[in-house]
Amino acid sequence: MPQINNDSMFKISYGLFVITAKAEKDNGCIINTVQQVTQEPLKITVAVNKDNYTHDMIKESGIFNVSVLTESVPFDVFERFGFVSGRDKDKFEDFSDVARTENGLLYLTKYSNAVISGKVIAEIDCGTHTIFVADVAEALKLSDEKSVTYQYYFDNIKPKPAQKKKGYVCKICGYVYEGDELPEDFICPWCKHPASDFEPAE
Repeated sequence: MPQINNDSMFKISYGLFVITAKAEKDNGCIINTVQQVTQEPLKITVAVNKDNYTHDMIKESGIFNVSVLTESVPFDVFERFGFVSGRDKDKFEDFSDVARTENGLLYLTKYSNAVISGKVIAEIDCGTHTIFVADVAEALKLSDEKSVTYQYYFDNIKPKPAQKKKGYVCKICGYVYEGDELPEDFICPWCKHPASDFEPAE
């Protein structure tokens, strides 16, 4: 019987990005899956969790921006765009390092080395996520700073816990569930990953 070790998925190289959209307000969230799929014409795909408010905005408007994050990005950017919902909070409140592309959407001018504007041409339902296939409508290089990877985030950006807590820690974002047993159907409130992506904190 073939085995599936979820830890093998962490060996795949991932970047980290802020994807932005707009409906009645500007919004954005952290994603880790952006890929160029063709050169002529230039197309990309992005995978967005259906629980994210940004997901619904993209489905409604058909456009988005991707800000490619750099190694200088501080943890508070992940807290702002990854750990709260845009349904409850204005994520761009008191955040001035932004500008707009031709499509009218915001992008990060700091901690980002490029911005790519996408116009959705197809959607693929992948259960918890939707993959949006998009034509590239605009692409700007902002700096030569290195793009941040998931591994760099874990090694250098995500704070290390001050003390170990009894419970389970999310391998994706570091959220700690306190308790003796983690429910099988538990979903991380920060990054929406399932119980299979948690490990004992002790």
